[in-house]
Amino acid sequence: MSIGVGIFLMVVGAILSFAVRDSWNAVNLTAVGYILMLAGLAGIVLSFYITNRRRRVPTDALDPAIEEEYRVVEEHHRDIKE
Repeated sequence: MSIGVGIFLMVVGAILSFAVRDSWNAVNLTAVGYILMLAGLAGIVLSFYITNRRRRVPTDALDPAIEEEYRVVEEHHRDIKE
Protein backbone atom coordinates (compact mmCIF):
# COMPACT_ATOMS: atom_id res chain seq x y z
CA MET A 1 0.00 0.00 0.00
CA SER A 2 1.50 3.30 -0.99
CA ILE A 3 1.13 6.70 0.62
CA GLY A 4 -1.42 7.73 -2.01
CA VAL A 5 -3.72 4.81 -1.19
CA GLY A 6 -3.43 5.60 2.52
CA ILE A 7 -4.36 9.23 1.93
CA PHE A 8 -7.26 8.16 -0.29
CA LEU A 9 -8.59 5.83 2.43
CA MET A 10 -8.32 8.60 5.01
CA VAL A 11 -10.20 11.06 2.79
CA VAL A 12 -13.00 8.58 2.01
CA GLY A 13 -13.21 7.69 5.70
CA ALA A 14 -13.43 11.34 6.71
CA ILE A 15 -16.17 11.96 4.16
CA LEU A 16 -18.16 8.99 5.43
CA SER A 17 -17.62 9.96 9.07
CA PHE A 18 -18.22 13.69 8.98
CA ALA A 19 -20.00 14.66 5.75
CA VAL A 20 -22.53 11.91 5.05
CA ARG A 21 -25.69 12.14 7.17
CA ASP A 22 -27.50 9.16 5.75
CA SER A 23 -29.33 6.72 7.97
CA TRP A 24 -28.88 3.18 6.79
CA ASN A 25 -29.98 0.49 9.21
CA ALA A 26 -27.67 -2.23 7.90
CA VAL A 27 -24.39 -0.31 8.20
CA ASN A 28 -23.20 2.49 10.47
CA LEU A 29 -21.42 4.77 7.98
CA THR A 30 -19.69 6.75 10.74
CA ALA A 31 -18.04 3.59 12.07
CA VAL A 32 -17.04 2.54 8.55
CA GLY A 33 -15.50 5.98 8.05
CA TYR A 34 -13.45 5.72 11.22
CA ILE A 35 -12.26 2.24 10.23
CA LEU A 36 -11.20 3.52 6.81
CA MET A 37 -9.33 6.43 8.39
CA LEU A 38 -7.46 4.05 10.70
CA ALA A 39 -6.65 1.76 7.78
CA GLY A 40 -5.33 4.74 5.81
CA LEU A 41 -3.18 5.87 8.72
CA ALA A 42 -1.81 2.35 9.16
CA GLY A 43 -1.06 2.20 5.43
CA ILE A 44 0.87 5.47 5.53
CA VAL A 45 2.89 4.41 8.58
CA LEU A 46 3.69 1.01 7.04
CA SER A 47 4.64 2.66 3.77
CA PHE A 48 7.15 4.91 5.55
CA TYR A 49 8.52 1.95 7.53
CA ILE A 50 8.95 -0.26 4.46
CA THR A 51 10.50 2.54 2.41
CA ASN A 52 13.02 3.36 5.14
CA ARG A 53 13.86 -0.28 5.63
CA ARG A 54 14.46 -0.74 1.91
CA ARG A 55 16.87 2.21 1.78
CA ARG A 56 19.17 0.87 4.47
CA VAL A 57 21.94 -1.36 3.21
CA PRO A 58 23.19 -3.84 5.77
CA THR A 59 26.96 -3.78 5.88
CA ASP A 60 29.68 -4.94 8.19
CA ALA A 61 32.25 -2.56 6.75
CA LEU A 62 33.71 0.14 8.89
CA ASP A 63 34.09 3.74 7.93
CA PRO A 64 36.56 3.83 4.98
CA ALA A 65 38.95 6.12 6.86
CA ILE A 66 39.05 3.81 9.87
CA GLU A 67 39.35 0.75 7.64
CA GLU A 68 42.36 2.33 5.91
CA GLU A 69 43.95 3.07 9.29
CA TYR A 70 43.55 -0.59 10.32
CA ARG A 71 45.06 -1.73 7.04
CA VAL A 72 48.12 0.51 7.53
CA VAL A 73 48.64 -0.67 11.11
CA GLU A 74 48.31 -4.34 10.13
CA GLU A 75 50.76 -3.96 7.24
CA HIS A 76 53.21 -2.14 9.50
CA HIS A 77 52.81 -4.89 12.11
CA ARG A 78 53.59 -7.58 9.49
CA ASP A 79 56.71 -5.70 8.35
CA ILE A 80 58.05 -5.60 11.92
CA LYS A 81 57.57 -9.37 12.43
CA GLU A 82 59.52 -10.21 9.29
